[in-house]
Amino acid sequence: MKSQDAAAVKARAERELASFISKFEPKYAKLIKGCRTELRRILPTAFELVYDNYNFFVIGYCSSERASDCIVSIAAAANGVVLSFYHGASLPDPSKILEGSGKQNRFIRLVSASRLSEPEVLKLIALAAARGKTKLPSSGSGHLVIKSVSGKQRPRRRTRSVV
Repeated sequence: MKSQDAAAVKARAERELASFISKFEPKYAKLIKGCRTELRRILPTAFELVYDNYNFFVIGYCSSERASDCIVSIAAAANGVVLSFYHGASLPDPSKILEGSGKQNRFIRLVSASRLSEPEVLKLIALAAARGKTKLPSSGSGHLVIKSVSGKQRPRRRTRSVV
């Protein structure tokens, strides 16, 4: 692929991602963008896989373009944003910061992107990356891939009830 074509594809994906994020209330849109910036810093070679699905908007940080190689993801809905660990149930969590009770997934509620830089969160991210069956690329920069967009979605903003 020519570099011009690659730049056009990248610009189109970034515009599409921005349109997904713009569906959220401004405070959550800002949080999603901040978390994305921080995760790009923490996992610079990860692929960003985007899913604008029925229940959640998700940006997965993966060691390949396969969803099964997801390390962590930003998952957002109308009521907030979390950092989701795809295989979080198997991670040691001495600080007890992971929430959830599913067989596989665990998450951390995010109220600011700075939470991602806390030592116990960074340790969990590093451990999740190290335990992945496919290792992160050692060089280069991951790229953005829009994987799926659901035609029908739950509202991305809270609905206000009229009394």
